[in-house]
Amino acid sequence: MTEIYDKDSIKTIESIEHIRLRPGMYIGKLGDGSSPDDGIYVMLKEIVDNSIDEFLMGEGKTIDVNVSEDGKIQVRDYGRGIPLEKVVAAVSIMNTGAKYDSSVFKKSVGLNGVGSKAVNALSSEFIVESVRDGKIKRAEFTAGKLVREFDITTTKERGGTFISFIPDEELFPKFHFIPEYIEKMLWNYCYLNEGLTINYNDTRLVSKNGIVDLLNNEIDSSPLYPIVHIKDQDFEFAFTHINTQYGEEYFSFVNGQHTTQGGTHQSAFREAFARTVKEFYKKDYDTQDIRTSLVAAISIKVVEPVFESQTKTKLGSVYMEKKDGETIRNYILNSVKKNLDDYLHIHSDIAEAMLAKIHLSERERKEIADFKKITRERSKKTSLRNEKLRDCRLHYNESYKNEKDEERRLSTTIFITEGNSATGSITKIRDVNTQAVFSLRGKPLNSYGLGKKVVYENEEFNLLQAALNIGEELEGLRYNNIVIATDADVDGMHIRLLLLTFFLQFFPDIVRHGHVYVLQTPLFRVRNKQKTIYCYSEDEKTAALRGFGTAANKGSVEITRFKGLGEISPDEFKVFIGSGMRLDPVIMKKDQNVRELLTFYMGKNTPDRQGFIIDNLRIDVD
Repeated sequence: MTEIYDKDSIKTIESIEHIRLRPGMYIGKLGDGSSPDDGIYVMLKEIVDNSIDEFLMGEGKTIDVNVSEDGKIQVRDYGRGIPLEKVVAAVSIMNTGAKYDSSVFKKSVGLNGVGSKAVNALSSEFIVESVRDGKIKRAEFTAGKLVREFDITTTKERGGTFISFIPDEELFPKFHFIPEYIEKMLWNYCYLNEGLTINYNDTRLVSKNGIVDLLNNEIDSSPLYPIVHIKDQDFEFAFTHINTQYGEEYFSFVNGQHTTQGGTHQSAFREAFARTVKEFYKKDYDTQDIRTSLVAAISIKVVEPVFESQTKTKLGSVYMEKKDGETIRNYILNSVKKNLDDYLHIHSDIAEAMLAKIHLSERERKEIADFKKITRERSKKTSLRNEKLRDCRLHYNESYKNEKDEERRLSTTIFITEGNSATGSITKIRDVNTQAVFSLRGKPLNSYGLGKKVVYENEEFNLLQAALNIGEELEGLRYNNIVIATDADVDGMHIRLLLLTFFLQFFPDIVRHGHVYVLQTPLFRVRNKQKTIYCYSEDEKTAALRGFGTAANKGSVEITRFKGLGEISPDEFKVFIGSGMRLDPVIMKKDQNVRELLTFYMGKNTPDRQGFIIDNLRIDVD
């Protein structure tokens, strides 16, 4: 029967209802906090962005951020405070704010009057307080609806704005904040805003050298030459080459906003850097040889920037200013050409080091060029013949047309599995739109200390690289989430280490940017005739048994210990890779040196490692 389409089919909903109905439009994917681009981090960013905008206008040099264990976030700045008569409207009525007036917020991050309203709508508790001229205004909300409004009263508190919120568990079931993700986000604000101090829980974050500090903290091995840092009005950049890194890596920002997907400014810088280097050396070097192992941070300030989505991860602006402005591309081309060329002429030692790196990259590229071509063709045929890859329909690098596609894009996942049983189970019940499966054949090679040729010479790595669509750059990465799905036994753990060694050795920014995870699967199934509980640890098993109540009930409880993924039926797997999927993110901490880490765990057997194994030996007895 055809649905009736008439005047009653046309609905009008309030803006707050629309946010809750279509949250992907405003914060990307929801998620549980396992990924750095999950919505709960976007919510925090939206609130901090407002405080940063105050700082950019010269108001308030300190921001306090507190995140409690129960998931409550509190942000306090010491800026001008929201005008007291407009406090409720500013956080609850869409398209309301001062940032439409460029004279008030000239080079702001938040321009759409959406951020705080979206956070309000998606929170089970949202509190706002504004202090101006010795007076305070407070309002409280639930799911975006005003539940209590206080009269304006006098106060001795410092001026500024206080926001407290708790993400709504109806939308973010079992959410949790990962401190490393929050700290990295807050550090980026400090790197980009000289003189800013952020107090995060008990940690004081402040940067004296801006984006130079950023690169020093992100680089885990010695650079080929000291970091070059150039400032030019509304644009600055810093860079160096890393001998142990393949590909190129960028940390790009617009008005202090970390544009993780790049955009106009990043593309212009990449073009400008290669062009300037060619002209300086008066030789038409291959662009790949110039940019291989380049690590750079770039920051630009733009009046009324246009981003490709509300989450502001990719700049779409063409002009520096909205009307009659110079194009961003030309501005960056001219700035890099002049400043980088001058710098290389003055600092001949750095120019020589860069030239030596270009020649090294050129030799390596030519050595593997023919082999690359052969293995590329082989990988296409082999992957089809062996069905190594069961692909999904929506890829990371495809354009999206609406908020649903944006949420799916962020959810695109590839499971790297071992064994036919596990591969078959996951393949059978996966979401074919967003989830792909890559099947390993045996244990991968230990790639530690091997050259780049191994990526193309080793069939398993060659096929995996082709499946992920990664090469000299990561812009074509087909899946937002790379999930290692191996057994939780010794062999499975070893395969995890071998895969992580491969990624860290040749594509470390995949890990740095939060794309790699380990799938958690249950160790136990506890059930009786009434219910089934899956347990991921001994503690969860004990708690589950308590939940079954009386001794009589416990007597009818069946406990199954899963030895491997192949023992879990497809119907059960549906629980573990669906909405309730548990992922452990692979996080590279600031103080971790990847080279030292790999040398210790994956290098030649040493007395130190033997001692570590003995000291940490644990025998599990079923």
